[in-house]
Amino acid sequence: MGYKHTVQAPEYLEKFNLDCFEYSFGRGITLSEGKAVEIGEAFAAKGKEISVHAPYFINFSNPDDEAAQKSYNYVLNSAKFIKLMGGKRLVFHPATQGKMTREQAVDLCEERIKRLTDYIYLNNLEDVVYSPETMGKIAQIGTVEEIVRFCKIDKIYVPCLDFGHINAREQGSLKTVEDYLSRLEYMIAELGYERVKHFHVHFSKIMYGGRGEIKHLTFEDMTYGPEFLPLAVALKKLELEPYIVSESDGTQAEDAATMKEIFNSVDI
Repeated sequence: MGYKHTVQAPEYLEKFNLDCFEYSFGRGITLSEGKAVEIGEAFAAKGKEISVHAPYFINFSNPDDEAAQKSYNYVLNSAKFIKLMGGKRLVFHPATQGKMTREQAVDLCEERIKRLTDYIYLNNLEDVVYSPETMGKIAQIGTVEEIVRFCKIDKIYVPCLDFGHINAREQGSLKTVEDYLSRLEYMIAELGYERVKHFHVHFSKIMYGGRGEIKHLTFEDMTYGPEFLPLAVALKKLELEPYIVSESDGTQAEDAATMKEIFNSVDI
């Protein structure tokens, strides 16, 4: 459509009648502070929300303390930039299991996120919402239960449920409204309705195999799930109003617009 810069993203969102945008620091933060402020001003002018995804290099289960320090810095720097951009949401991948047992890796990840919490408060960055994300590969830390466990550490943490990841990890588990309700009701029971009401969502169809996620797809794929309609019904039933981001492969805006249309059409 001719758009080349993130400052134009709010105008792009308007063309699709969309409300929010997730900026990726996946490969690292290469943005200047001045450009971050400029992006924030553009989003504010159009009344659109912006969130960020912290670098993919984060691994709070890495046994090396020096590597863990880099992970802390990735989150803290991402938080500083989302504030410059006028946003308040930050998504991050927690960890990979590596050569440890699952229990050892999860325990270490939890201890590291406790340390991260201290750093966040020391740097006065507690006004950002931090969302550890459910992960799609079996070897990654990030089941629904693990993410909820990490979010119990402090009120600054709110889950990011990537339903494509959950479906891929669990080999096609998300099919019915009840499948979604079970995950959502578990999260509410553990964290409370107010914490969960505006939780973060990533959604896309994802190809998977025996080890979980293989690759992201578009809504045109009829082989793999999950489908959005049952989730929309479940969200409406529970009166949840999450921040929903499309992660389709190349059709993010189009599929996000489809999700918004489906969500608004559901009448409970």
